[in-house]
Amino acid sequence: MSTWIWVAVAVVAVGLYLSWTAGRLDRLHSRIDAARAALDAQLLRRASVSQELATSSLLDPAASILLYQASHAARQADEEHREMAESELSQALRAVFGEPEQVAAVRAAPGGEEALRDLTAAVRRVPMARRFHNDGVRAARAVRRHRIVRYFRLAGHAPFPLAFEMDDQPPVSLTPEGAPR
Repeated sequence: MSTWIWVAVAVVAVGLYLSWTAGRLDRLHSRIDAARAALDAQLLRRASVSQELATSSLLDPAASILLYQASHAARQADEEHREMAESELSQALRAVFGEPEQVAAVRAAPGGEEALRDLTAAVRRVPMARRFHNDGVRAARAVRRHRIVRYFRLAGHAPFPLAFEMDDQPPVSLTPEGAPR
């Protein structure tokens, strides 16, 4: 009789552990979905602000064309090519705003200060959103690698989470350290 009680306690304990692990994995996947939505919003904001600045006549024609094409490509990219398009937008931003003189010229133009403030805020939020997303992906991957999770298929049919890898280095002249005062 006592053996059956211990077996029942062990089965209940294992069941509770499996349930807790499945719930944790579900919460991690929900966190990844929310973080991905936030990342998408920040990437869209950065591309929109860049495109707006490119069409504002605050930049020289060559810089406007380069920035417009990169921001348009980032906004229109399908999921398969999105990381590359966003990296190319980062490179275009560094090319256009790589020199403090360009930033000073835009800042001196009417409406330039506000445009640069919007762009700086958008550029600074992308790495934070990407880091938050990738941290969630790392945590979910760590849980999904456990044997118990694989043996009992606790992840269900959720796809394996993928990190968002892109070049998100902002132009030095738009960072607080590099901004002219």
